[in-house]
Amino acid sequence: MDHSSNYILYVDDNEDDTFMAQRALKKSKLSNQFKYLTDGQECIDFLLCEGEFSGQPQDLPLVLLLDINMPRVGGFEVLTRLRAEERTKLLPIVMLTTSDTSTDIERAYALGANSYITKPVDTEQFFNAIQELEVYWTLHNKPPTL
Repeated sequence: MDHSSNYILYVDDNEDDTFMAQRALKKSKLSNQFKYLTDGQECIDFLLCEGEFSGQPQDLPLVLLLDINMPRVGGFEVLTRLRAEERTKLLPIVMLTTSDTSTDIERAYALGANSYITKPVDTEQFFNAIQELEVYWTLHNKPPTL
């Protein structure tokens, strides 16, 4: 996997959460780029160079932060599709969602998620969780290479 661009991809249709995540990552000053998309289909197209991103090869992110409930294509479908593709089968994917049901957690891991985090409702806790995610996945985690 090519991680030369050193960015975090955040996919969520909630504009407030996206804004907070972006602020948290900028404030951490780890110099990782932050890209965000607003739905699952856009994520699939972006990472697999399809649809509106056809012919525009993208470096893979260090980690994908993925919501479950989104319009058009939800997080579970995105996870299933990315795990089925050679290019993205080993991409670190963190499910970052409001759902804390055991069935969603088990399904995410069964489909190949690397981690499952319930979004804190409190703004400061959400902010801190995003910063902790960035530190772990960009500094401590050792990603696979293809």
